[in-house]
Amino acid sequence: MALQQLPSHPSSSPVTGIRRRSALAALPGLPAGLLGAGLFSARSAPAQAPAAPRLQSWPLNTRAATGIHDIAPAPDGGVWFSAQRSGHLGWFDPRSGKTELVALGSGSSPHGVIAGPDGAAWLTDGGQNAIARVAWPSRQVKVFPLPAGTPYANLNTCAFDGDGDLWFTGQSGYVGKVNTRSGTVTVKDSPRGRGPYGICATPKGEIWWCSLAGSFIANIDRKTGDSRIVEPSTPRQGARRVWSDSKGRIWVSEWSSGNLSMHDPALGTGANSWKTYKAPGADPHVYAVYVDHKDIVWASEWSNNAMLRFDPGSEKFEAIPLPRANAAVRQILGRPGEVWLPESGTEFLTVIRTG
Repeated sequence: MALQQLPSHPSSSPVTGIRRRSALAALPGLPAGLLGAGLFSARSAPAQAPAAPRLQSWPLNTRAATGIHDIAPAPDGGVWFSAQRSGHLGWFDPRSGKTELVALGSGSSPHGVIAGPDGAAWLTDGGQNAIARVAWPSRQVKVFPLPAGTPYANLNTCAFDGDGDLWFTGQSGYVGKVNTRSGTVTVKDSPRGRGPYGICATPKGEIWWCSLAGSFIANIDRKTGDSRIVEPSTPRQGARRVWSDSKGRIWVSEWSSGNLSMHDPALGTGANSWKTYKAPGADPHVYAVYVDHKDIVWASEWSNNAMLRFDPGSEKFEAIPLPRANAAVRQILGRPGEVWLPESGTEFLTVIRTG
């Protein structure tokens, strides 16, 4: 099957319809060549090729490298990204092809960014040891520092629960919450110490996170802030990011094992609550995971510089080669018909159009 590459000029039609879970989780570019996309089956069975996704990319073309890290579709049709190296919230407009940078404060180094239910961008800012909120479209920045005396948390990612509060992870060994009504920030030591990384909300508003160093996933008791560990079926797998599908099943990108796995909380915590699929390609390392509005699972795979599309119904992978070497896609988010990718290795933004 062939991957259709779109010209990298701005889109002529506005982008609308931000998905609920995304809200609760550059100059014109250059055309790239036609790419091939291989099909792989988790069951080693023949696959019927779906319609070819369409790929479009733009270089950021900022004066200096931003260190683009995570990405989140904005309510206005633009796309936010965390500029970890330069200390900004970035905003890219796919209609005009332009990028804007909003300074977050002295020493800022943001890692994660998501769109909040309030229409603002929320970021985990490791440089400031704080959560940052950027109101939109006013661009007003408010910083929520971690409690006084909290050591460097190495803040990672964040997600909104069903009550509208923000939960976040810190790789140094912390899980915390911002009460968005009072502005109070609380932090707890995470079980088993360092490692908290990806975090997500389910459709019911529950919060799950994973530990890269600890190789487990965990569900947060939203009343106490305590975390209940659930052990994946593969030991030492390096759970890096998590995302929920529409049924509340938790999909996990496993960096060390090269697996994409799924935990179904409705089946308890035993081995039968897990399904595991080896990613295609040589020595795969699966970094990010995202489930779109059709419950198709997307993952970034670093060893082979590819995006993976996984259909839970057929249990088949589709490998989509990325157009630039060493793309280093660290997060995936989207809205209906669009899957957005930040290429931290190239300073490009890419969208896969699926509709």
